[in-house]
Amino acid sequence: MRAELQAGAHLFNAGEWWEAHEAWEAVWATSTGPERAFVQALILLAAALHKRWHHGSLAHRNFYKAEKYLGTLPDKYGGVDLRTLRREVWDALHEPGQRPQLPVG
Repeated sequence: MRAELQAGAHLFNAGEWWEAHEAWEAVWATSTGPERAFVQALILLAAALHKRWHHGSLAHRNFYKAEKYLGTLPDKYGGVDLRTLRREVWDALHEPGQRPQLPVG
């Protein structure tokens, strides 16, 4: 994972999903191609997790939007197993105490 994405990954792993979302915005703004889709998916997944308990329908909508971006990428991208990430985020949307993790170098 690019160094610029790692700060957001640390926040994501700590359950600071909105802050991770914000950290990734600057990277997203300068990304192109598959990297842009990857960062957009991370932003949407973080937003889904942030909204999970108070805005359930918005959380699911963000998850499904992220799925569209993830669907354009291979199963592993940027050092992340995207199948595992999808499953962990889905579980976290439905089970209290679940916290998906991103690999950080």
